[in-house]
Amino acid sequence: MTELEAFAAELPFALDDFQRRGCAALEAGHGVLVCAPTGAGKTVVGEFAVHLALAAGKKCFYTTPIKALSNQKHSDLVARYGSERIGLLTGDVSLNSDAPVVVMTTEVLRNMLYAGSRALDGLAYVVMDEVHFLADRMRGAVWEEVILHLPDDVRLVSLSATVSNAEEFAGWIQTVRGDTTVVVDEHRPVPLWQHMLVGRRLFDLFDYSKHGAEPTGKPKVDPELLRHIAHRREADRMLDAEPRGRGRGRPGGRGGYRPPSRPDVIATLDREGLLPAITFIFSRAGCDGAVGQCLRSPLRLTTDDERARIAEIIDRRCADLADGDLAVLGYHEWREGLLRGLAAHHAGMLPVFRHTVEELFAAGLTKAVFATETLALGINMPARTVVLERLVKYNGEQHAPLTPGEYTQLTGRAGRRGIDVEGHAVVLWRPDDGAAEPSEIAGLASTRTFPLRSSFAPSYNMTINLVSQLGPAAARALLERSFAQYQADRSVVGLVRGADRGRKLLAEITRDLGEDAEPILDYARLRAAITDKEKSQARSSRLQRRRAANDALAELGKGDIINITHGRRGGLAVVLEPARDPDDPRPLVLSEHAWAGRISTADYSGPAGAIGTMSLPKRVEHRQPRVRRDLASALRSAAKGLDAPSRRRGRGHVDADPDIDPELIRLRQRLRSHPAHEVGDREAKLRQAERYLRIERENAAVDRKIAAATNSLARTFDRILGLLTERGYVRAAGAEEVRVTDDGRLLARIYSEADLLVAECLRTGAWNGLNPAELAAMVSAVLFEPRGSDGPAAQPDPPTAGLRSTLAATRRLHGDLRREESRHRLEPSREPDAGFAPAVYRWATTGDLTAALMEFESSGGPMPAGDFVRWCRQVLDLLDQVRNAAPDPALRAAAKRAIADVRRGVVDVDAG
Repeated sequence: MTELEAFAAELPFALDDFQRRGCAALEAGHGVLVCAPTGAGKTVVGEFAVHLALAAGKKCFYTTPIKALSNQKHSDLVARYGSERIGLLTGDVSLNSDAPVVVMTTEVLRNMLYAGSRALDGLAYVVMDEVHFLADRMRGAVWEEVILHLPDDVRLVSLSATVSNAEEFAGWIQTVRGDTTVVVDEHRPVPLWQHMLVGRRLFDLFDYSKHGAEPTGKPKVDPELLRHIAHRREADRMLDAEPRGRGRGRPGGRGGYRPPSRPDVIATLDREGLLPAITFIFSRAGCDGAVGQCLRSPLRLTTDDERARIAEIIDRRCADLADGDLAVLGYHEWREGLLRGLAAHHAGMLPVFRHTVEELFAAGLTKAVFATETLALGINMPARTVVLERLVKYNGEQHAPLTPGEYTQLTGRAGRRGIDVEGHAVVLWRPDDGAAEPSEIAGLASTRTFPLRSSFAPSYNMTINLVSQLGPAAARALLERSFAQYQADRSVVGLVRGADRGRKLLAEITRDLGEDAEPILDYARLRAAITDKEKSQARSSRLQRRRAANDALAELGKGDIINITHGRRGGLAVVLEPARDPDDPRPLVLSEHAWAGRISTADYSGPAGAIGTMSLPKRVEHRQPRVRRDLASALRSAAKGLDAPSRRRGRGHVDADPDIDPELIRLRQRLRSHPAHEVGDREAKLRQAERYLRIERENAAVDRKIAAATNSLARTFDRILGLLTERGYVRAAGAEEVRVTDDGRLLARIYSEADLLVAECLRTGAWNGLNPAELAAMVSAVLFEPRGSDGPAAQPDPPTAGLRSTLAATRRLHGDLRREESRHRLEPSREPDAGFAPAVYRWATTGDLTAALMEFESSGGPMPAGDFVRWCRQVLDLLDQVRNAAPDPALRAAAKRAIADVRRGVVDVDAG
């Protein structure tokens, strides 16, 4: 019996064709890349790698992008193989780490590879679950580091969601890992039906009848759905046209139509037999608010027996929470929601709450979950139905429509294999949301475009580790083998082809111009230079006039009379109130036409200075029409005594000489005396020459793109290496040799986005002398990033004098570092943010959760308990690195004590 046969015999289901192909390739000694839809069962191939390792007495590492997935996979494997053979490593959790099979986050494996850990001995297989996560902007580079660094004899099992450029990704994997079998399967084992909910009526999105296909083969939108929405719109239009009091004044707007409430949506799904359901809401507050709305309704989705089982699981999970913390954690509302079958799920929740929701949902005890899109990342919480309230989400910079890839990823949660015969995706129709129109949703649902784009770029820590292990030349070669460079090089192929076409066109134009080509092209360049110079001079003149007007407006005082020479407010005016801001002066004036308001340099095309003065009352009530009329009359009288030249010019006037630039005069003279000036048919030939110059400029831009793409990572690496050499982290030891210094070895042990700043603080002793709580607070300042408007409005005052001076020293080091980065043309390091420092200081000194959360709230806004725990755990991770890397023994001891002070209470409960 083969190992695959033995493995398959233990499964409660028959293997699909793609699973069998992936497992067979693995047993034959190949690496494997498996791309399949969410819920298709691709992790079976990863589990077969575990089986093979155990059968051969070898090791297998199973990596995931997030701790929640690692915890879940650890539980699955323990249930199958026993706890003695399965370990877990997630940075702050270490269970049975010497086991033959260890589940870990990808960062842990990356750190092992750089450290040359003995745990790698005997490693035969590495499973990279959710490998498409390498597109993640913040953490995706870790995947490529692991893929590039793994020993050649380790078989790599890469598991990815369906991506539209699977062949490109596979081509790279085969280039860097050798013999790799690619298995792509786009078939969903549980069919997915698309719906729209209009009011409380559920419609199919597509016409699934035999006549329901377009000529292209794509299904048509259900005509009944389109008719119903058209009738809705017509009814709304007629109601809006009714006199006020009959239709227009109805609540809800748009003729009174309101999208169904969240309790109504869940009740409709319950009536249709479509629970359990996940409703994706792209806001944490929205998820919590949805549960609150349902709790205020009569909605109850659980039986008495289910409520008893739910209570038992909640009590078991939350036994270690302190009674005093329950109110601030919102425990009682959360528990009531779960007892009624309702829950939120997002990163701002306390981990123990989030994991309890996951356990209850997996057990079929939670019927409706309101979640952010983080739930779509591999966590095993499939549902019968997925609901999308809106098809727009905030991407960190702006509200943007969902991409087809995001839509597919979210709706892929619908349909539980082995439980449901079909899954359902439901989108709510909203008359005010163009993205939720049937045609838009049909486009999303029928498009399969989810391209994988590398986010790989060398960091300071990566550079120092590469140099330490490989030396500069081999490090550059490794970077050039990355997926990022692979994609850049492939993009260059198209650019080069375009540049070649451009060069052929240039040759054709040169032939057409014949013997006049050289002089006419030179003449065209000269004329283009004159045009550029004229535009530059015009810009300079406008800027000069604007600056003069700005200065004159800033100097104006109360009672000054001015002449507004531009716009509909043109004419005389008197200054009622001087400008407050000299950089953007906007004095309050009253015009001779009795208009009062603030003016700016935009109101001027000429002089802006005062042309005279007049007396004004101490207080001018310019908002009263009578006062404005009387003052305008007094202004006109005062202006009669001014001479005409003053009225026209005024102080601050700038005369513009159109030919002030001698270079422009010289160019014009050259043009008139140029041999081509008298060429016959000059203008026709110039049109060809101008086309030549345009193509030449386009080719130059393409050449710059090619140069930027070619060896781009290696150039960044060289710039980083130059900065690290100047700062003493590496030392030149020959033409192409460098030696990593003690400071460099310190940097190699710091895995943080602020790696170089932390290393600077440690090696210069900037953090020496801090007590444990102060050190925890200081570490938080180099980590913390507020979530948009959730962060403090201003930097809070550090709680101790020692912390204040240390924070100031850290900011000075950061300023020095940013100047060096600018000089080396590197991305600037993020500035320290002390927003979380008072909260973590209070927590480390008192362990009082309420007081710690109030510290954060007092400096700007509330912080969810889940975010507090998440930031504390990141602080713990970096404190552990400081404990291992700091050259000062007292600082290492302070870090060790700080870890103990932070890792307690809610931070230590369910630390997964």
